[in-house]
Amino acid sequence: MRHYNLGEPALADYDLFNGDADGLCALQQLRLSEPRDSTLITGVKRDIALLSRVAPAAGDRLTVLDISLDKNRADLRRVLEAGASVRWFDHHYAGEIPSHDRFEAHIDPRPDQGTSLLVNHALGGRFLEWALVGTFGDNFDTRARALASEVDLSARDTEALRELGILLNYNGYGAQVSDLHFPPDALFRRLEPYHDPREFIAADEAFGQLRAGYAQDMALAQALAPELASPTHCLLRLPSEPWARRVSGVLGNALAQQAPGRAHALLTVLDQGGYLVSVRAPLERPDGADALCRQFATGGGRKAAAGINALPESDYDRFVSAFHAAFT
Repeated sequence: MRHYNLGEPALADYDLFNGDADGLCALQQLRLSEPRDSTLITGVKRDIALLSRVAPAAGDRLTVLDISLDKNRADLRRVLEAGASVRWFDHHYAGEIPSHDRFEAHIDPRPDQGTSLLVNHALGGRFLEWALVGTFGDNFDTRARALASEVDLSARDTEALRELGILLNYNGYGAQVSDLHFPPDALFRRLEPYHDPREFIAADEAFGQLRAGYAQDMALAQALAPELASPTHCLLRLPSEPWARRVSGVLGNALAQQAPGRAHALLTVLDQGGYLVSVRAPLERPDGADALCRQFATGGGRKAAAGINALPESDYDRFVSAFHAAFT
């Protein structure tokens, strides 16, 4: 861990976060604990080069959640050289973590560690229900259920938090924000007033909209036949449609839960050619997804789940071979 030295009084606050459930719920916990009038920087789940959008002044404060340091290294250096302070929570591959008196890192890439869990630990469990939502959303069901049982959360409430996590995660997937039901920054503003996620479920119509959209998109996805299926590997090709882009991540998670000994790859056709790729390592051996995807130019992620933003059609056969090798 690096220590956080605010130095000069902050002039502006920026919250940069992944637009999926883990990023949303990590930020929700922090802002319930430490309210700030901050500028939100986010996007679709695959939009992770977020520091490139910020040109801070000396004394500004940046909070960065659920995006890879390795993919933002040059901009992190630029931000620190400008005199800003950075606090970073993440569980993706980071590479070498820099040491700086204005940089505080909470980074842990272990396969069952999520950003919401890292924030929950830093806050002493003050907003555990939101941490559970983010953890369920990131497909860490075993970890989330264990934590829920420790605080005697009822089975009904546990399932409600799990469904919300899945729906928030579902909303983050798309090639562009127009694919999503709600822009992630707007969705965060709807979550923000609620100390308890069960209150959001009961009061905000966004929950019902996400539930209906999820059911419709998953029905379309379940009609697809795998292009490759074996006891150890499954590969699905999805069409170039908004519903397919929305469903690719949560479908991968659902398939992983149904067959925990099997690796899954979902390839969604892009309008410009090639594929958007989502990979899930077997839940029984949650390792290797990030290493597989980093073999390709736009790949990255974490050990249990990773992806490739644009896999050229010419690399399809190479990907299939690498997919086989990674999980054999």
